[in-house]
Amino acid sequence: MTTLWQDLRYGLRLLLKTPGFTIIAILTLALGIGATSTVFSWINATLLTPVPGMPHPSQVVSIVSGARGDAESISYLDFKDLRDRNHSFSGMTAFGLWPVSLTGTGKPIRVWGTVVSANYFDVLGVRPQLGRGFLPSEDAAQNGAPVAVISYRLWQGHFGGNPSIVGTIVHINTHPFTIVGVTPPVFQGSYSGLRTELWMPVVMVPELDPTAEGMLKDRGSSFLDVDGRLLPGVDRLRAQGEMNSLAQEIAGQFPDSHKGKFQLTLYPLWRAPHGGNAFFSLLLPMLMALAGAVLLLACANIANLLLARSVSRQKEIAVRLSLGASRFRLVRQLLVENLIMALCGGVFALVVTLWTARRFMDLAPTSNLPVYVFVPVDRIVILATFLISILTCCLFGILPALRASALSPVGILKDESGGIAGGRRKAWLSNSLTVAQISLSLLLLVSAGLFIRSFRAQQNYDIGFNPKNVLLETYDLYPSGYSQAAGIAFDQQVLDRVRLLPGVQSASIANWTPLGFSSNSDSFLPEGYVPGPHEVVGAGINIVSPGYFATTEIPLLHGRDFALSDSAASQKVVIINDTLANRYWRNQDAVGKRLKIQGDWAAVVGIARTSEYYDLKEKPRPFIYLPLYQFYSSNVILHVRTANAPLASASAVTDAIHQLNTDLPVFDVSTLEARTKTASFVQHMAGTFVGAFGILALALAAVGIYGLIAYSTRQRTHEIGIRMALGAQPGDVMRLILGQGMWLTGIGIGIGVLASLGLARLMSSLLFGVSASDPLTYISVVILLALVALLATYLPARRAMRTDPMLALRHE
Repeated sequence: MTTLWQDLRYGLRLLLKTPGFTIIAILTLALGIGATSTVFSWINATLLTPVPGMPHPSQVVSIVSGARGDAESISYLDFKDLRDRNHSFSGMTAFGLWPVSLTGTGKPIRVWGTVVSANYFDVLGVRPQLGRGFLPSEDAAQNGAPVAVISYRLWQGHFGGNPSIVGTIVHINTHPFTIVGVTPPVFQGSYSGLRTELWMPVVMVPELDPTAEGMLKDRGSSFLDVDGRLLPGVDRLRAQGEMNSLAQEIAGQFPDSHKGKFQLTLYPLWRAPHGGNAFFSLLLPMLMALAGAVLLLACANIANLLLARSVSRQKEIAVRLSLGASRFRLVRQLLVENLIMALCGGVFALVVTLWTARRFMDLAPTSNLPVYVFVPVDRIVILATFLISILTCCLFGILPALRASALSPVGILKDESGGIAGGRRKAWLSNSLTVAQISLSLLLLVSAGLFIRSFRAQQNYDIGFNPKNVLLETYDLYPSGYSQAAGIAFDQQVLDRVRLLPGVQSASIANWTPLGFSSNSDSFLPEGYVPGPHEVVGAGINIVSPGYFATTEIPLLHGRDFALSDSAASQKVVIINDTLANRYWRNQDAVGKRLKIQGDWAAVVGIARTSEYYDLKEKPRPFIYLPLYQFYSSNVILHVRTANAPLASASAVTDAIHQLNTDLPVFDVSTLEARTKTASFVQHMAGTFVGAFGILALALAAVGIYGLIAYSTRQRTHEIGIRMALGAQPGDVMRLILGQGMWLTGIGIGIGVLASLGLARLMSSLLFGVSASDPLTYISVVILLALVALLATYLPARRAMRTDPMLALRHE
C-alpha cells in the first residue's frame, strides 16, 4: 500500500511537470469516455430500464400478435382466454393508451391515460405511493369499476399534492371516477418512451367512449398490448410455444374472428414493439458501437503520445533499472500514471454526461403522443463511467508501459541514439496505432455520411402530400357532452370561422395524421371480391371533412371530394387510394363501385393518389377516406393551411374555437411538417451523433498523424542531414516524409473501407434511400481523410525540408 501511494505521488508530480501533455491527454480521454458514457446513460434509461420503477424487468415479456417483425394488438376476449389458460406466467396484464379529458377540478385538461386489466400493478410489481392499485373484483363487470390511479406528477401538478387525494371524485370524460391511488414518482407507465398520467380499468372503456362499447365483446377489436411475468424456470421460447398452442385453440373455436393466422411472438421487454424501445433497440446499440470506436481512437492517440513521451524518459527508466528496479515495478508505476489520467478524463466525461444525457429529449420528434424519456445520471451510469475509465487505462497504457520498460540500460546510459519508442526497427507499434486511428476515423466518417445522406433523402422524398404551412390543433367534443349532431354542427362552425381568418388558405378536419407513431386501420369487403379462407381484407382509414384533400394537397386522380351533402341522411360514400382501386378493381373504373366498411355499404366517389401513411419504407398499401359527417368522430385534428408560418396563426385559430366553447381543451398544437418528421427520427438522431463522432474522429486522426510524423521526423534529423549532405534536395526530403505519412494513410484507408462495408450492412435497416455501399459516400470520405492526412503530414515535412545539414550532423 505504501509503494502504491508512492507511485501515485510520483505520477502526479510527473504529470504536473508536463502540463501540455497532461491537458491534451485528459481532454482526449474525456471526449472518448464522455461519448461512451453518454450513450450508455441513454441505454440505461431505455433498454436496461424499459419500465422505470418496475422490479426485475428481465422476467417480463411483451406478447404481441403476429410473426417477428409484425406488432399487432390483442382483443380483450383473446387476452382473457390467454391469461386464464396458460401455465407459463405468474400473471398477464393488458393495457392500452387512451386520451381523456379531466374535469370537475377547475378548467378541463387533456391527459393521456391507460386502460388496464385489474392486475396491472401486481404483474408489473409497482406499488402505489398512496392508496392502492386495482382489485380483482374491478375486472368483473362492464362499467362496474369507476376508479382511477393517477401519476405522482398529476397529483403534484394538477391537484397540488393534496394529501387527501385518495377518495376524491374527479370527472373523466364527464363521468365520475374515484381516485384510489397515486403511483411512485419514477413510474410513468408501461410504454417505454411515453408518459401517461392516469390508469383506469379496461372494463370502463364503454363509459369513456360510447362508440367503443362493443370493443370488450368483439374478438375482432384488437386494442390492447399485453405483458406477462414468467414463472421461475420458464424461458421466453418455451412460453412462446405454449402461447401459440393456445392461440391456435382460440382461432379454432372462433374462426370468424381470426381470419388470418393467429400467431403470437414474445419479446424481451427491452425491445418490446410497443413504445420507444422499438426504435431504441435498433439505434442505441449501434450508437454505442460507434462511441466505442471513438473511445478506441482516443486510446490509440494517447498510446502514440505515450510512446513518443517514453523516448524522453529513457534515461530515467534506464537509471531505475540499473539501480535494481524490477520491470514489473516500472510497469506498475507507468500504469498508475496512466490511471490518474484516465480517472481525470472520466471525471470530466461525467461532467459532460450530466449535460448530454439530458439532451436526449431535445432530439425527440414532435408527436401527439406523450413522448418522454427521463435520463438520470445515477449510480449505474457513474459506476459504468468509472469502469470505462479503468478499461481505457488498460487499452492505451499497457503496450506503451511494456515497451518503455523493455530497455537495455547500458545502451541508453551510453547515450546511444534511438528512434521513436526505442528505435526505428521498433516503430511498428506507433505505425500500427496510427493505421488503427485512420481506419476507425474512416469507419465513423462513412457511418456519419450514410446517415446524413439517408436523412437528406428522406427530406427530399415525395411523400404524396404537402406538409408545409399546415397548422394542427386537436380537440375532443365527447367529454364536453356533445352529441353526434351537435358535434357535426360545431365542427362546421369551426371551419367556417377559421376559413375567414387572415392568411388562412384552406381548413379541414381529420381524426388522424400520417407518418406519426400511431396507425389507423379497419377491415372492409370490396364489392364482388371473395376473400380466401384465412384472408383478412384491411386498409388504413382516415375520417376527414370536405376540403381535406385541398388542405393537404393530396391529388384526387378521379372522381370528386366529399361535400356537405354527404350527411347521415344520404347514401354513404368513401374515397379510396389508387393502390386499393388497382388491387380489387384492376382495369375497371372504381368510381361507382361499393365496399362494406363498419357494417355499411358505401359507394366510391373518388380516387386519391397513394401517399405514405405509416412509414417511408412501406410498400404501397390500400387506404380509405371516410366522410366525417357520415362516420362521425368526436376526437379530431383541425388542419389549417396558411400563407405564412403556420404557428403564427395558432392563437387566432384557438380563439376561433374558444369563441364557440370557452372551456373546450385545445391541445397538441403543432405543424403537419413537424409531425411527419417522426418518420425520419432515427436517421436524424443517428446522423447528429454519428456526425459529431465523425468530426471528432477526423480531428483525432489528424492530430495522431501529425504527432507521429512530426516526432519521427525529429528523431530522423541526423539521417536527413546526412541525406542532404550527400546531395538530396528539399523536394526529396518532402517526398520521403510525405511518402511515410501517405503509406500509413493508405493502409488505414484500405482496412477502414473493409470494416465500414461490414458495419454498414449491419445498419442497412436504419438507412433510407441510400445503399450501405454507397460509392459517393465512400469516395468523399476517402478523399477528405486523405486530404486531412496529407495536410497533417505536409506540416512536419515542410519543416524537415528546411533542415540545415551542418546543424543536423551536430544534432547527435
